[in-house]
Amino acid sequence: MAKARWHHMLMESQRHALKAVDEWNCSSGNYSDFLTHMHKAWHYLLHAEFYKDKIEYHYTDPKTGKYQLIDGEPKAWDLERCLRQRYPNSADPVRLNAELFVALRNKVEHRYEHGLKIVTGGKAQALVMNYEQELVSHFGLAYSLAERLRFPVSLQALTAEGREQIRMAAAKLPKPTRDLVAKFEAAIDPGVRDDVKYDYRVRLVPIIGSKTDADLAINFVRLDELSDDERRIMVEAGRHGTVIVRDRHVEVADKDKLLPRQVAFQVEALVPFEFHVQPEHTEMWRRLGVRPPTSSADPYDTDARYCVYNETFKSYAYTPAWVSRIVKEIGTVVKYRAFFEREPRPKKVTELTTPAGVPAQASIDEQALRDKIA
Repeated sequence: MAKARWHHMLMESQRHALKAVDEWNCSSGNYSDFLTHMHKAWHYLLHAEFYKDKIEYHYTDPKTGKYQLIDGEPKAWDLERCLRQRYPNSADPVRLNAELFVALRNKVEHRYEHGLKIVTGGKAQALVMNYEQELVSHFGLAYSLAERLRFPVSLQALTAEGREQIRMAAAKLPKPTRDLVAKFEAAIDPGVRDDVKYDYRVRLVPIIGSKTDADLAINFVRLDELSDDERRIMVEAGRHGTVIVRDRHVEVADKDKLLPRQVAFQVEALVPFEFHVQPEHTEMWRRLGVRPPTSSADPYDTDARYCVYNETFKSYAYTPAWVSRIVKEIGTVVKYRAFFEREPRPKKVTELTTPAGVPAQASIDEQALRDKIA
């Protein structure tokens, strides 16, 4: 069976992404080639998304509405236009990260590539990992590049001479290049500049002591799993660090995720009627295709915007966006009737007990709701 057109576009996107990482990690790699290949990787990826989702991504003449043509073919959106479509929030750290590298692509001077690579190291890592996150969240784990990428070996982090070379190379950057990055970041909110999706930085600390079977060459530490004292030490070490060694592993799988009961409580706080896990929540995820049935052979086949599968606990967790989607679909009595083809149950006037992290909301008057339903 012939593959869909978006699949071939995705294969080309992956090819460019792998070439880009190879250029970055190779000792004789070319920074300009890294920028070019990551540009194309993102470009093909977003075109594949739009094609699959039936989103028109070609320029049209504002007067006639017809396609603008290049060599007889419709002119496709450039990457900057694609980024605005995919990330409409101009302060989105993923969009800003990609837009910075679009700007850098046309400004790189060959003799200063090494210094620029050092200065933008964390941002480049974020660019690649944002790409991986976008790839997997839209097309599934089958398209992940994780198994084909490895943590690179670096001497610069291990010797004082290496660290000094880093500082010297960064200091030699020409003023126009330094100004480009500085001016770009001057317009960004500090909170966004510190977001790992814009610039991901880590500190490498050698592991000393007996090795266990569970040890890997690289271990990633989650700050939210450390004690207060451990976290303070790690944060302080990062604040005063001078070695630029940057990488990102994966997004924290269940950060800000909600259990079904928490979803139900949050939804019920936002709508004028009762909302429960059974039957409403279960019926909604089934009908909207948010996750597969419990008996599915592929439990990871979820809509990542709204739901993720937790391998450890063999269960599903939901995103805040899922709460918003539910409220949008059935947030009024009229919408509830249309979706479920039945009447909603009025809230009872009672003392609410909520799970941790879910604020209690006052119930509306039961009779008032009955009047609305009537």
